[in-house]
Amino acid sequence: MSHFRHHVFFCCNQRGEGETCCNNAGATVAQTYAKDRIGALRLKGAGKVRINKAGCMDRCDEGPVLVVYPEAVWYTYVDHEDIEEIIQEHLVHGRIVERLRI
Repeated sequence: MSHFRHHVFFCCNQRGEGETCCNNAGATVAQTYAKDRIGALRLKGAGKVRINKAGCMDRCDEGPVLVVYPEAVWYTYVDHEDIEEIIQEHLVHGRIVERLRI
């Protein structure tokens, strides 16, 4: 059994000027928002949800991106509303958000 029910990794890679990367699309801000929301919802910790930053996940052209394990579901997002939908639908209710899935 996994230590966490869901483990979420946000690509927060920062490439050079002019290069496509998730961090230029607000990934660090989105990761912080998700981490704060999981804490506020009391979903943080063993047997629950873990939100982490990751280095390059090699999908920046589709990004910004995050991946939810153990399901290995990849998402893209635009704003906090998209992150909130992933939290509520996937992490809380176990339903994949098809419109954001890549």
